[in-house]
Amino acid sequence: MRAGALVATASIAVLLVSGCTRAESSGGLGGDGSSPGITDDSISIGISSPLSGPTAGPGSCTVAGLAAYIEAQNADGGFEFGDGNTRQVEFTYLDDVYDPARAVSNFRQLTDQGIFAYVGALGTPTNAAVMPIAEEEEVPQVLLTTGARTFSEDQEAHPWTTGFVPTYATEGRAFGELLVAADRPITVATLAQNDDFGQSYLDGFTEATEGSQVEVVASATYEPTDTTLDSQVTELAASNADVLLSAVSVTPLQVGVLTKAQSLGWLPSIFLPSNTSTPGTILQPGGAEAYPAVFTPSFSKNPNSPAFAEDEDVQAYNAAFEEYGSQIATTYTPHCTWSYAEGAVLAEAFAGMEEPTRESFMTALRSISDFQAPMLLDGITVDTTSDDEAAISTVELVRYDAGTGGFAPVDGF
Repeated sequence: MRAGALVATASIAVLLVSGCTRAESSGGLGGDGSSPGITDDSISIGISSPLSGPTAGPGSCTVAGLAAYIEAQNADGGFEFGDGNTRQVEFTYLDDVYDPARAVSNFRQLTDQGIFAYVGALGTPTNAAVMPIAEEEEVPQVLLTTGARTFSEDQEAHPWTTGFVPTYATEGRAFGELLVAADRPITVATLAQNDDFGQSYLDGFTEATEGSQVEVVASATYEPTDTTLDSQVTELAASNADVLLSAVSVTPLQVGVLTKAQSLGWLPSIFLPSNTSTPGTILQPGGAEAYPAVFTPSFSKNPNSPAFAEDEDVQAYNAAFEEYGSQIATTYTPHCTWSYAEGAVLAEAFAGMEEPTRESFMTALRSISDFQAPMLLDGITVDTTSDDEAAISTVELVRYDAGTGGFAPVDGF
């Protein structure tokens, strides 16, 4: 990868980095009947992601994993397309600092440059800000790294948008089902981001626990721009609930939730989202070993786990990431593996794309079923044909094992 221009605004410095295969003149019409950003030998995609600020860890991994897959495939000869051509993928990414206004500005910059599609962007508020513009301009905004339902439901209303990771409602439902299966009274406190991210977790959890012995006894919300959640945790701790569902998306805030609850002497079992449960950046700094149990959903292989050391997918991922992704993301979060798998789904869509148009791309992308993408757990496959689910729609619950610093299977609550 090579560095591009440093673009400054009054309050935010935006780092523009381009893929090493990027041409000097990007985008434009690739020929009669083709969409912007595609020629006979190249296709241009772009992404906006938080590469700085409190969400920089997941944001950088979202770019790094996709870059690793793309550049490894480019180096291996390129991507095979359904129209018979082999193309190099030109990949451009911009820093939005998890700010919706910056994400919109970045999207406009990328489309002005002539990208074919906007792929894999991280964040509920940022993608929500971009979506109406992408829909209006008929630019694919696809395989998004956000589980908010709005990006995966109602394809007729949103023909240019698709989600990639399981919906947050799917994760919340899994939490609820585990508690209901215990078949005993359990009290729960919930802490949720005040947007579709948090509400989706609560919706799924409520759907699973309605009419059961599981009772929500305290609830609080927060804004993504908050710098501390101490007051919310203090309020929830007063309930002395058995369980805390902490639907928090910002890494430092999630660490703060774990440490604050401990300082108050409140040690419930914890449920964390898949995107804020990384051992090295959240669980260990947050002192998760102090809690009776910390649960999280999982759907991808952890390349750092000894259990996958001999796995061929993991070995290929590690080699590609070391060469093409490690300078972008220096600290692992699961977003690195999610976006790598996303690259394989993108390749699958390219293979089914019979014409060099955005319409043909969307048709091919929405026709993938039972696809075992690299780095997904065995049995978890990609299906983009459903009108109301993300490309990945199943998860497995795992439990943090402080002794190994990893996760273990869950056999009950």
